[in-house]
Amino acid sequence: MQRNYQYEFSDKSAGMYDTLAREQKARTMVAVLENHLQSSLKTLNLLNVGGSTGIIDNYLSDHFGAVASIDIDSAAIHYAQTHFQKDNLQFQVGDALNLEFPDNSFDVVICSQVYEHVPLPQKMMDEIFRVLKPSGVCYFAAGNRLMWNEPHYNLPLLSVLPRPLSHLYVKLTGKAEYYHELHYTYWGLKSLTKRFIVKDVTLEMVLEPSKYHIDYMLPAGTAKAFVSKMFVRYLRWLCPGYIWLLYKPI
Repeated sequence: MQRNYQYEFSDKSAGMYDTLAREQKARTMVAVLENHLQSSLKTLNLLNVGGSTGIIDNYLSDHFGAVASIDIDSAAIHYAQTHFQKDNLQFQVGDALNLEFPDNSFDVVICSQVYEHVPLPQKMMDEIFRVLKPSGVCYFAAGNRLMWNEPHYNLPLLSVLPRPLSHLYVKLTGKAEYYHELHYTYWGLKSLTKRFIVKDVTLEMVLEPSKYHIDYMLPAGTAKAFVSKMFVRYLRWLCPGYIWLLYKPI
């Protein structure tokens, strides 16, 4: 089965309109980038690939000099254009596989939980590489195929199964007609990002969740926080997700 674009993803995902949850993600992005970039964020321009309803971009625009956001989902972009209007913020319907920006255009690119949705993830990463300035960075948040629970459908082991079984699984459970998303393993993600210089910041984030504003996911002293630290330290290939900074070589 050929995977197509998810043109109406926001219609099927109420989470795209959850202001609190989306701003929590944006707060983490800012904290990570502030901690790792040498320049003031206000001097940098940013592209969000797969920005959806614009909630994250609206937050980012308070911290960056200029923010552009694209998504194939026209309804989501319309919502963003209607609700968030600032001089340094622009939204447009766009194809992650064919970005309508010149080479070496952006200091920062956000690609957060997007690769599994697009038909050709490698083409998207090549486009991100192209539009990044030399020494620019992509904030890359990615889920692991080897995860216990698939968050898009809330089904255990869905992403681990062979594709024919995963299609049957979502259909029999009434979640969808077929399983669209396609996750990669840790090693698959390493291959996907091989053109970049990769800095994995997952461990430092798990060790200091309050610094990166993820303590709502990993409350101090909980079993979840302890297990997460053990997995990231010793079984990184089994972590459910990663945050990587992808630098374009000079």
